[in-house]
Amino acid sequence: MIAKSASQLIEICKTENIKLSEYAINREIEEKGISREELFSHMKETLDVMRKGATDGRERKVYSLSGLIGGDAYKLQKYLEAGKSLLGDTAVKAMAMALSSSEVNGAMGKIVACPTAGSCGILPAVILAAGERLDKSVDEMIEGLFAAAAVGMIIGMNATFAGAEGGCQAECGSAAAMASAAVVQMMGGTPAMSLDAGAIVFKNILGLVCDPVAGLVEIPCAKRNVAGAISALSTADLVMAGVTSKIPFDDALSAMYKIGVDLPASLRETALGGLAITKTGLELKNKVFKNK
Repeated sequence: MIAKSASQLIEICKTENIKLSEYAINREIEEKGISREELFSHMKETLDVMRKGATDGRERKVYSLSGLIGGDAYKLQKYLEAGKSLLGDTAVKAMAMALSSSEVNGAMGKIVACPTAGSCGILPAVILAAGERLDKSVDEMIEGLFAAAAVGMIIGMNATFAGAEGGCQAECGSAAAMASAAVVQMMGGTPAMSLDAGAIVFKNILGLVCDPVAGLVEIPCAKRNVAGAISALSTADLVMAGVTSKIPFDDALSAMYKIGVDLPASLRETALGGLAITKTGLELKNKVFKNK
């Protein structure tokens, strides 16, 4: 049975006594006609690309082709190593990883657009940082990616991942919801708890616009990846402590989509509103295109 909503997904997992990851794995095996081993091999390649993107910017200063962003992941890594963090190693490591992937993306490096290029730093940062903190194996982190995929299927069927259609809430919001759901599974939570985490993430990001400076996926996108990663991790802790979402995932997702549709075009990736048209935003735009 194919789940067309979060409630159906939870019911299927409960009836078949499986995790979110197993649901996604079974779907992929059925649709692609490949073995479980082949599927894990393909996902390991994805994880490897994610890991490299989340690492490169921490080991050296990586700058986007426009010059608008770069070097911040390296700064955060050094800050982490200095042991001065208020939030703790896992959070700061995730922040650095999210920035690294965003900077690699801006430098035209290889990333995994999961679910989009603009939100490419969130899921890798959360899976890898949480995986290290929880001492998870590669296969367990891969299962986390499949759990995220199960939630992503529901989002794709019922809403959108596109900033041009739903604002940044659809891009970074979806990535963070998927990531938080995955971490809840990695921490031993149930599918219902994972979907609660996703719902809470969406509730906390509703209305976030997409307003890229100069029309590039750099400002404020890179730092929104940082915020998305922290949202995912903090929400996972919230749910694992026993906190539930009063608004179910399906309703939160529906609200996100409707709000996205209601956003004016100027706030949906067109760079015609928000931060993109502030005094500094326009100055940065002129600087980028003057140098071209």
